[in-house]
Formats: sequence, C-alpha cells, structure tokens
Amino acid sequence: MISIGHSHPHYVKSLSDQISKIAFYSNSVQNPIQEKLAEKLGQLSGYPEYQLFLCNAGAEANENALKLASFVTGKKRVIAFKKAFHGRTSGAVATTDNPKIVAPFNANHDIVFVPLNDEAAFTAALDNTVAAVIIEGIQGVGGIQLPSDSFLQFIDKKCKENGSLLILDEIQCGYGRTGKFFAHQHAGIKPHIITTAKGMGNGFPIGGVLIHPDIKPWSGMLGTTFGGNYLASVAGLAVLEVMEKESLLQNAETIGSYWINELKTIPAIKEVRGRGLIIGFDLPEEKKTVRTDLLFKHLIFTGEAKPNTIRLLPSLAMTKEEAELFLVALKEELK
Repeated sequence: MISIGHSHPHYVKSLSDQISKIAFYSNSVQNPIQEKLAEKLGQLSGYPEYQLFLCNAGAEANENALKLASFVTGKKRVIAFKKAFHGRTSGAVATTDNPKIVAPFNANHDIVFVPLNDEAAFTAALDNTVAAVIIEGIQGVGGIQLPSDSFLQFIDKKCKENGSLLILDEIQCGYGRTGKFFAHQHAGIKPHIITTAKGMGNGFPIGGVLIHPDIKPWSGMLGTTFGGNYLASVAGLAVLEVMEKESLLQNAETIGSYWINELKTIPAIKEVRGRGLIIGFDLPEEKKTVRTDLLFKHLIFTGEAKPNTIRLLPSLAMTKEEAELFLVALKEELK
C-alpha cells in the first residue's frame, strides 16, 4: 500500500541518502536504524512495550506469528475465519479461506474456519488444542468485512481464558488506515501478536511482528536474512515520520468519514462498509463493469472483491478534492 503518497520528498530523500551509505549488512551486526524504527513504531502505535521482529512481507509476518504462537503454546491447531486472507506462504495460505490457492502441500495444517462475528461457532471451535486465533482487524480481500468491536472483545477474552494466542493481522487494514493506528484499537483490545506490512514501507518490501512482552524469545526462535535491512528500516522510519508530521491518521478518519457518508447517498450502491480509508461497497449485477469503466474512462484504479464489491484503499494523504473526483466519476458511471 502507498500510505503516504507516491514519491513523497522526505521518503525519497531518506532512501536516496541511505543507499549512498549502505543498503544491506548481516543482522548479526546491530543496525541502529532498526532501533529507531522500533521506537517510533511503538510510540505512534501505542505499543511501546511490545517487541518488534522485522521481516520482508505480510505473508512472512503471519508465518512467523503462527510459528511463534505454536512455539509458545506447544500446540498447532489454529482458528481462522470465513473469507479470511492472510498470505500465500505455507501456514498463511492454509489460514486463508480460498481453497483455489491452497496447494495440497499446504493443506495439512490443522485449521478450522468459523464465520465472522459468530460467537457460538467460535466458542464451539475453541478447545485446549488451539494454539492461536488469527483474525484481520478488517477483512480486506474478503470484501471489507468488519468484525464487530464486541466480537473482537469476546474472542480476546476467550483466548486469554483458554491459553490460546490472539493474532491480529493488520497488514492491510492497519498503519493508520482506519483513523487509529491499528483497526483492532477501535475495540480497545491488546492482542498477543500483531502483524503488519504493506503501508509500513510505502511500497518498499517490509513486514513486522509486534510481540507482547509476556512472550519471551530465545535465540534463534525467529530469524531473517533481509528483514530490517538498512533500506527497509529507513523506508519504514520515513513513513512513520511523515504520518506523524502530516497528521495522516486524522486525515484518514476525516476523509474516510466524508467518503463513506457520500457513498451511502448513492441509490445504486447496495451496501457501504468500512472505517477511515478502507472502504468497500456492493454494486448490483447490472453494474458489474463499473470498476473497469472507472479505470479506462477516468483513469481511476480501485480494488475489488468478487462478485461485485469495489474496494477503496487510497493513500492516507488523500485530499477531499481527490475524494470528490472519484465520487463524480462514480456517479457518472452509475447513472
């Protein structure tokens, strides 16, 4: 995700300056920029006491989160949710509710899928074999499906009672996109593990796992070759600096609320879902060409979820004028 806009001057300068010094060195040697990134992330996210493991992408972050939960609990069963998407590596894709992209090699993980926001189904699935529960703060690929605040609070409580670890996948919905740093913070919970990527680097490959202080690592528990390299760390730090200086969390909330309210006034739209600048809306079957019409007629690129959901995840620096340009084009195509 491009969280602070393409080619932001501070971001470009930070990366340009760093590449003329050193781009990569072994993680056997301490990298002070990693420390600055971890400190700034802890400060802005409200998780200063959590540890940060840096990797290269969201799938890798989820893979390490699942492994970490299994190490800590000594168990292997995982509860995930219908319509979930967590990545394409072995464990991450096994917890993704799309059999089409799960190869036989990945299908032997012990995963159970339950419907989102169904407390009874979740309770029935949770037993003493469950190592972890993994859930997106807002389901992205699944069509911008929101777990209710009360449901997040419920599964947080049940995980603690059961000794299972709660993993919040904030890869697509986090990093300021909802107006809070992480989407789950609207529910007032503090999960055991949080995963992040996408907007974390503004297009530069970087991922992270935030780990509760009660989880004590041992040497070699997690590892990476390129995770947290100098360029990635500088990219991540520059993103946070811009987010803080330009008040992008507040902007995401303001522009997102405006956009959602305006979309709800358009008669052809069946349902609008979202928080801040992660928004999905459903169109009737006869309007299924709207996404391609927006692209080829107006040069506006949007996301989608099958069959007829349009997903909006623009830069957190989006202006009201840009939001209005989209609304004008959308209304034209929905006439």
